[in-house]
Amino acid sequence: MSIGTPKQPTNAPITEAARRDPVDPGRKRWQIRFPKALRTPLGFVGAGILVIWLLVAIFAPLLAPFDPLAQNFPRLSAPNGENLLGTDTLGRDVLSRILVAARTTLPAAVFVVICSALLGSVLGAIAGYFGRAVDEIIMRIADLVFAFPTIILAMVIAAALGPGLKNAIIAILLVSWPSYARVTRSLVMTARGSEYVIAGRLLGFSAGRSLAREIAPNVISPVVVLATLDVGSAILTMAGLSFLSLGAVPPTPDWGAMISEGVSQFAAWWIAFFPGLCILTIVMAFNFIGDSLRDTLDPHTAQEVGETTS
Repeated sequence: MSIGTPKQPTNAPITEAARRDPVDPGRKRWQIRFPKALRTPLGFVGAGILVIWLLVAIFAPLLAPFDPLAQNFPRLSAPNGENLLGTDTLGRDVLSRILVAARTTLPAAVFVVICSALLGSVLGAIAGYFGRAVDEIIMRIADLVFAFPTIILAMVIAAALGPGLKNAIIAILLVSWPSYARVTRSLVMTARGSEYVIAGRLLGFSAGRSLAREIAPNVISPVVVLATLDVGSAILTMAGLSFLSLGAVPPTPDWGAMISEGVSQFAAWWIAFFPGLCILTIVMAFNFIGDSLRDTLDPHTAQEVGETTS
């Protein structure tokens, strides 16, 4: 048996795709694998519930059997063939009001979480990258917000601004951004010492370019997970403000206001029960999706999740 000569190394040409996409541990983190996350049992159930509620919110005017503001039925009527979920103290159809309230609650909660995530992430990135006085100012303000219970501080701000959905959104925004700032600051402080970030600075990259192109990919995944979980908290806080008459102004349908109305009517259990059930399901949906995303994107648990779903 003859021994062949060893193969000589070949200088394979570098493809254009390789030039455009070098191996960069930072930029690879942009690839958020939502389909893989939603293949887990929790993610699948949460996504299914969320899709149903999104369809309800979009087509609520078509799905509502009656005008949610019309007082055309007997007061405090129990669920029956005509009013499937009964009527409230003013003779309004509870089912119609629940469906229309989804058009207010869901967009408002998602909007306030997006704004909180953007504001908190930007401030946290600035604090973590520049440090020193900038870091001290931003994080001391965040600590001041953290010193108060979230719902209490939101109540105080909403009461000072006055009742209304816009003021409730502003109140929730002002108490929610510090969480994103703290998470982003910690991640940025870790990433700025990486070799590729230091190399970028040596090449003359500006602070904005380093943050946007080198550091942000390492921050986006935890922020997305936190934001997904925070939508449920935003819905609960918004419902709490509406419960205290600090949210949507009547007669606008709102789940929290409907629960507040049903508290004084113990015999008419359906007035508060069904809106509370709606809040429970939508909060569970976002929590399921958030937990699934966290398990999939976390490098310590991604392998375990893959083995479970395979």
